[in-house]
Order: sequence, then C-alpha cells, then structure tokens
Amino acid sequence: MAALIGGIVSIIVGILLAVPGPLGKATLWFIGGGIVVLLILGGIIAIAAGISDIKDKIEERREKEKEEKEKKEETQTEEKKES
Repeated sequence: MAALIGGIVSIIVGILLAVPGPLGKATLWFIGGGIVVLLILGGIIAIAAGISDIKDKIEERREKEKEEKEKKEETQTEEKKES
C-alpha cells in the first residue's frame, strides 16, 4: 500500500516539475528534465508494485479462508463418522 501511495506522489511531483512555470523551467535548465522522467517512471513502477502487493494480500486471504473452510468440513465429517 505504501508503494502505491509513493508511486502516485512521485508521478504528481514529476508532472508538477514538468509543467511550464518557475519549477518547470528550473528543472529543465539545471537537470535537463532527467529527474522528471525518473520520477514518472519510478512512480509507475511503484504503482505496479503496490497493485501487485494488494493482489497478493487478497489471494492470501482467500487461501486462508479456503483452508479454514476445509478444516471445518473435515471436523464435521469426523463428527458424523463418530456419531
């Protein structure tokens, strides 16, 4: 989740630095715009990592629920056999 938020912030900062104006001119003059590209690309990578992390957490939760359901079914089957 932190990577997702960091990626979004990075892209916003990169876009703000690229917009014509005092910050945009200074960035282009001093660094040649390289930092803008790095911020935007880094932000995209961070967003992808954040989304992947969220998907992994959802999948982990599903697996855990599935295991709990299977254990519950096994317990019920054993109780029926004992009766």
